[in-house]
Amino acid sequence: MTAGPLDTDASTSQRMARQRTRDTEAELAIRRLLHRRGYRYRVNAPLPGMPRRRADLLFTRWKVAVFVDGCFWHGCPAHGTWPKRNDTWWATKLRRNMERDRQTDAHLLAAGWAVVRVWEHETPEEAADRVEAVLRARRIG
Repeated sequence: MTAGPLDTDASTSQRMARQRTRDTEAELAIRRLLHRRGYRYRVNAPLPGMPRRRADLLFTRWKVAVFVDGCFWHGCPAHGTWPKRNDTWWATKLRRNMERDRQTDAHLLAAGWAVVRVWEHETPEEAADRVEAVLRARRIG
């Protein structure tokens, strides 16, 4: 793990420390909708062959992994922002996050899994519909 930026002010540090890594509003809303639709899943589950990486939702029976990505942390092309302070450190950190996402996707796809990546800004209904479409396609196929 790399050290954080050296000149982060106290309020920024506190704000970043409060960021949830799981059970975000977006995740909870999508989980509620999928559960209401009759789907059961594992939450914050380790990935097969990648025990240090986790999926937000894992449908093991159909080999579907769902990630609810935060716009800031995963570089959303529509809403991602780049901090002005410590910009070099943050650019490296955020690029590594995106590279890790691509590596995770490639590993899961090679192992026969379907990967669904949802942005936190998507409506829960849109996200749940996309997940459900993948689940239905895999159940039929």
